[in-house]
Amino acid sequence: MKTRISIFLLCPLLFLIPFTKSYAQDDLSVLSTWKYYSNQPGYLYKYLSENAFEKLEQRKTAVQKINTKQDWIKRQAFVRNQLKKSFTNFQQNSPLNPVITGTIQRDGMTVEKLYYESLPHYFVSAALFMPTERRGKLPVILFCSGHTPLGFRSPVYQHMILNYVKKGFAVFAFDPIGQGERIQYFDSDGKSKLSPTKEHSYPGTQVFVAGMSPAYYFVQDGIRAIDYLTTRPEIDSNRIGITGRSGGGTQTTYLAAMDERIKAAAPECYVTTFDKLLRTMGPQDAEQNLISYISNGLDLADFLQVRAPKPTLMVTTTRDIFSIEGAREVYEETKAVFKAFGKADYFSMVEDDDGHASTLKNREATYAFFQKHLNNPGNNQDEKTVPFTEEQLNATPNGNVFSSLNSETLFSINKKYSQKRVVEKAATLLNDKTLVSSITKATGYTPSKNFKEIIFSGRFQRKGYTIEKYLIKSKDDYMLPVLWLKPLQKKTGAKAVLYLNESGKSEAVASGSAAEQLVLAGHDVILPDLSGAGELSKTYMESGDAIIEGVPLNLWYTGLLVDKSLVAVRMEELDCLLNFIQTKTENKVPVSAVATGTLTSDLAHYATLYSQKFDKIILANPLVSYQSIINEINYVTRFIPSTVAGAIASYDLPDLYHNLAQKHPLMLISPVNASNEKCSEEALRKNFNLKNSALPNWIALNDSNSTQQLIEFITKH
Repeated sequence: MKTRISIFLLCPLLFLIPFTKSYAQDDLSVLSTWKYYSNQPGYLYKYLSENAFEKLEQRKTAVQKINTKQDWIKRQAFVRNQLKKSFTNFQQNSPLNPVITGTIQRDGMTVEKLYYESLPHYFVSAALFMPTERRGKLPVILFCSGHTPLGFRSPVYQHMILNYVKKGFAVFAFDPIGQGERIQYFDSDGKSKLSPTKEHSYPGTQVFVAGMSPAYYFVQDGIRAIDYLTTRPEIDSNRIGITGRSGGGTQTTYLAAMDERIKAAAPECYVTTFDKLLRTMGPQDAEQNLISYISNGLDLADFLQVRAPKPTLMVTTTRDIFSIEGAREVYEETKAVFKAFGKADYFSMVEDDDGHASTLKNREATYAFFQKHLNNPGNNQDEKTVPFTEEQLNATPNGNVFSSLNSETLFSINKKYSQKRVVEKAATLLNDKTLVSSITKATGYTPSKNFKEIIFSGRFQRKGYTIEKYLIKSKDDYMLPVLWLKPLQKKTGAKAVLYLNESGKSEAVASGSAAEQLVLAGHDVILPDLSGAGELSKTYMESGDAIIEGVPLNLWYTGLLVDKSLVAVRMEELDCLLNFIQTKTENKVPVSAVATGTLTSDLAHYATLYSQKFDKIILANPLVSYQSIINEINYVTRFIPSTVAGAIASYDLPDLYHNLAQKHPLMLISPVNASNEKCSEEALRKNFNLKNSALPNWIALNDSNSTQQLIEFITKH
C-alpha cells in the first residue's frame, strides 16, 4: 500500500497556541464533583506499587519455603542469574591506565591521589590512604561516597576514612559519577548546576532509555577499583572490605553482591525492603533502580543473601529515610541464610536512634566489624581527625576529570552504547508481527478486559454544541475524566475524534481552539485526561531525588522495576476509551485520533497494535525518536513518561510512524527533538532513515492554515 504521511513543520502549533477564553464560567473539571474519587491523581503510583507488592509477596512466599543449606545454594544461583540480567557483563579487560598525580604525607599516613580508566577513556578520580608505618600487607576498605558534591572529600566521610587509617587499614576512596572531580553539568559561570542525585538521574534516565540500568556504570567503577588494588604490593587482596552510607550504601550493597573478592561488607543507611520503600518515599535516583528487578523475583535482601556466608553488617538508624522497619525485615529474613551455612555470627545489624547519618555508635560498630573479619585487631574507638581540603585531595589540575582529561561522560558513553544497539536493530527484519510483539514486550501492555462503568456527570451548552462530562472506569477504582463535545447539527461524514491533549482536556476546549472548530464542523470530539495530564497530572511523587523540571522520573522508575511502562498504562486507558466511544456512538461512526506533544507516543503505540480501530491519525509536535533523547545532552524531561525504556533495541518511533502510514492517512505536524526544538529537514531525513536524499512527497512543508488543514484532513473521505 502506498505510504500516506503528511508532515507539516509549523511553529509550536495550533494545539499549543493559547486562545482567548470566553468560557471562564464553565466548570470543565469532572473529578471535583465526585469526592470519593478525589484520590485519582495518586492512583497511577498506587497501581504500579500494588503490581510490585504482588510480585514481592510471591518472592517472600518462595523464600519462606527454604530451610536447608542446599536450598539456599540453589536460591543464590537463581539470584546470581537474575542479577546478571540486570547488570549485563562487566568489562575487566580494558587497560586501567592508573596515574598517580601526587602524594601527601601527614599524621602518620600517606595519601596517593590518582585516576584510572573504568572503561576506555572514562576516568575515575580516587585516593589511596595508607598508614605510613605498616607490617606486611594491609587490609583495605573500599570506601563508597554518598550523595555530596565533594565525593569522598566531604569532611563527614573523611572522618571515617582517616579513622580507618589510624586503625591500620588502607582505604581506597573513589568519586561516583556526578560527584567530586566527576561533576558533568555546569552553568555559564562554571558552577555545578545539578545536585548529585540529579547528576545521576538526568543522564541515568538516558541510560535507561538505551536499555541498560545506570547502576551498571557505578558497579563497573567499583570493580575496576578492586582490580587496581590487586596490583598494589602493599595491599592484601584476601582482606578487602567495603562500606559506604546512603548512595555509598547503594554501591556497597551492589558491589558486595557482584564481586567475589570482597570479604566483608557494611552497607550503611540504605538496605530496606522494596515494600517499605514504595510505601514511604518511593524509588529514588536512577542508579538505585534496576530494570525488571522486582519482576525478576528479587528484593533488596537478595543482595545480602547472595553473598552468604561472607561477613556482612547492616548499619542502620531508626529515623532513616530508608525505613528501619524494612531493614529489620531484611535482617530477620537474611540471618536464616547465614544460620543455614553455619555462620550465624557472620551476619549482624547495628541500629541507632538518629536520622540519615553516621552516628558514633554505628561508626565504632563498623570499625570493630572490619577489625574482626579482616583480621586487623585493635581499638575501635572513634578518634578525632583533621580533614584535608578539597584541593589537597584533587587528582586533576582543575578538579574535574572532564575538563582536565577530556573524559567520557555518562552521557557520551551511553550515546556510543546506544549506537551499537541501533546497528543491531537495523540488522533485524521488522514486520507487522515482530513490531506488535516488540511493542507488547517492551511496554508491558496487557489489554484491558474490565471495562464496566460509565458515570454521566452533567451537561452544559455552548453556541453550536454541548459538552457532556463523564467518568470512565479504567481499572479497579481508577476513573478517567472525559469531556464529550457534541455538535447540535451533525453533518454527512461526521466522525468521532478522540483528542488527547498533553496539557489536559480543559486546555483543549478554549474558544477558537482546534477541538471547538472540529465540533462546529459537525464532529463529535472526545477529550479525556490520561494519566499524567489535566486532572490526573498530579501524582503521589511530588518530591524526591528524581524530580527534574517538575517531572517525577521516579514514577517512571517504579514502572521499570515491574516491567510496566507508563506508556502501557495509557494504552490500557485507551482500551477503555475506545470501548466507551463504541458504546456511546450510533452506527459505529469511524474514529479519528488526535494527540499532542508527549501523548503522541502513547497513541502511536496503541494505534500500531490496533490500526483497525482508527480511521485517521494526527500527531502534533510528536517526538521524532527515542534516540533523540539519548542524543540530546540537554533533553527535556517531560518526554520521559511517554518513553519506553530499552525499546530502541527492537524499534523506535519512526518505525511506528512508517507502519501507521501503511494503514491510515497519517499526519505528523511539526516533529520535535528531545530538546523540544522543531526538527530540521536534515534531522527528519536522519531519523526517518532517508539518507541524504530530498524529502519525499509524503513530507510536506507548510506553515499556514494549519487548523483548517487539520479539519479538512479529518473530514475528507
